[in-house]
Amino acid sequence: MLVDSAGLWFRSYYALPDSLTSPDGIPVNSVRGFCDMLAKLIADRRPGRLVACLDADWRPQFRVDALPSYKAHRVAEADPAEEEVPDALSPQIPVIMEVLDAAGITTAEATGYEADDVIGALAEREQRDAVEVVTGDRDLFQLVRTGPTPVRVIYVGAGLAKAQDYGPDELAERYALSAGRAGDDYADMAVLRGDPSDGLPGVAGIGEKTAAKLITQFGSLDGLLTAARDRHPGLTPRQRGKLADAAEYLAAAPAVVRVVRDAPVELDREDDALPRDAVDLERLADLQRRWGLGTSVDRLRDALLG
Repeated sequence: MLVDSAGLWFRSYYALPDSLTSPDGIPVNSVRGFCDMLAKLIADRRPGRLVACLDADWRPQFRVDALPSYKAHRVAEADPAEEEVPDALSPQIPVIMEVLDAAGITTAEATGYEADDVIGALAEREQRDAVEVVTGDRDLFQLVRTGPTPVRVIYVGAGLAKAQDYGPDELAERYALSAGRAGDDYADMAVLRGDPSDGLPGVAGIGEKTAAKLITQFGSLDGLLTAARDRHPGLTPRQRGKLADAAEYLAAAPAVVRVVRDAPVELDREDDALPRDAVDLERLADLQRRWGLGTSVDRLRDALLG
């Protein structure tokens, strides 16, 4: 199980009231929600190995160089190198990291890369076990595959209670893509469609359904662009014009959208097996008392030891 950690703690922050506080009044809603989500994932899905994947760089320079608008609207006013994070969330992230360490849960990051790239690299190189990616980010749908080991995405965009389990077949059915290359098709479709939340404008006039149809019709984004240059009769003059107008964007966007599969990932410990002996019960209990984490830590501990 590869967990998009920042996605989970942001989701927890917005899902729970900041009236959940430590004994000295510091909000811990994100910490408690993160622990609860992790506990439920472990208890329900029983992964044999688990890695909490982190952003070493939330807005990597290589993506900004390719497309300056990438996540530009999220840049903090006080520091252009930092992401705009709610004031009540920032102090909770170190607490989450302490809980992960005390729980014996492996973390991973790659200097200069996002958590998406960490997840992509770990999934790419896995040759032994089936992989489940837990995320609320649809960009990671591009990782689904059947072999050499299966990779599926547990999508929690609507919350964990409404989690959706996507492999290649489910992804192909949901978006009308080719089952044999559903992950690659999705990435190409995402380039065309764009994503305002990431500062990706997409191609004007080409929405999700049209993007999926064009990618499956011409086999890939490259195939579509070749068809447009060759004035293929399967494209309308309007579509050719829209693609031509977006030529600069289409040359840059794939490097932004596609996950880096060979990122130099570093794990904080050698063994990513689901921790049992590695759980530091005394330290977990201390964090629970100090931060007022209540039954959230109990549930996480019980899931790990169960």
